[in-house]
Amino acid sequence: MAAPASPLPRARPAPDPVRLAPRDGTPFIEAAWLYYHDGMNQNDIAKRMRISRASVVNYLNEARSRGWVRVHLDSDVFRGHRLATELCDAYGIAEALIVPDDPAEPDGAGRVTRAAADWLPRLLEPGDRLGVSWGATVYQMARQVAPYPVPDLTVAQLLGSRPAALGFAAEDCTAILAQKLGGQCINLHVPLILSDKGLRDALCAEPVVRAQLDALATCNKTVLACGTCDAGAHVVRSGILSLAEMAAYREEGAAGVICARLIDGAGRPVVADVEERMIGVSLDQMKGKEMALLVAAGPGRARPARAALLGGFVTHLATSASIAEELLGMRG
Repeated sequence: MAAPASPLPRARPAPDPVRLAPRDGTPFIEAAWLYYHDGMNQNDIAKRMRISRASVVNYLNEARSRGWVRVHLDSDVFRGHRLATELCDAYGIAEALIVPDDPAEPDGAGRVTRAAADWLPRLLEPGDRLGVSWGATVYQMARQVAPYPVPDLTVAQLLGSRPAALGFAAEDCTAILAQKLGGQCINLHVPLILSDKGLRDALCAEPVVRAQLDALATCNKTVLACGTCDAGAHVVRSGILSLAEMAAYREEGAAGVICARLIDGAGRPVVADVEERMIGVSLDQMKGKEMALLVAAGPGRARPARAALLGGFVTHLATSASIAEELLGMRG
């Protein structure tokens, strides 16, 4: 019998941004109370406080940015959408949250990441161990999560670090969520890719790194995106794979990317040569979670999302109506 995975090391809780905020905002609090609690409109608040309407808008924005006001969507409404019910039935997942497309937003990502940010905290419970993927979608979602402390929560980085020229490194996604959710942040302080397999194996054998890697399997919940396999793929833009390499793997059936690892249209691994030099969670470790929230947003995301769904990497899905329609059209 294999020895149980070592527990993730304990870490100091991330600072609570609400507690750190200066409490000198009486006008902000007054405006927020009148608007959110008393239901007054901005013009009436301006008259009551003897300020301009523009000042009211600024006060309300400041109150929200300081974390004094938490506004969330009622996820029950979006989970009750006809498309949500059909997707759950078609792909065998627990829940789906479907938001309407925004005609003014070409890539369609903003509404989805905002809805996922509102939903994620309510999918967590005290004592959970949340594994966090990376990429623009996860980063945008993390930034929009409102402060919502979850007792005894651990937030763990699922793959090693990579220079973040694109602005959304894996450690940033993890640290932001840990701060917003009041959790213990466990960053995996090793490179995602080493120069050769021997060096990778030696680093993974280090006791501290080995313990962290073994413990990734103990995460009972995950939040992830499934990337595309086109020329604009995250793994291409970050230099993990070249355009030529990605084209070759597409010929082999690659349809999506989860934690920098390729999967085909049925969710099966497409093993890239670079994987023997990578440090991070395995695809097998990403399966069978109590809760795995896939955030599928933006053009071209239906096919990767379907691959992740069929591969057993998803229990909960947040996406747009257009992607939901595409997914339903692909079933069977």
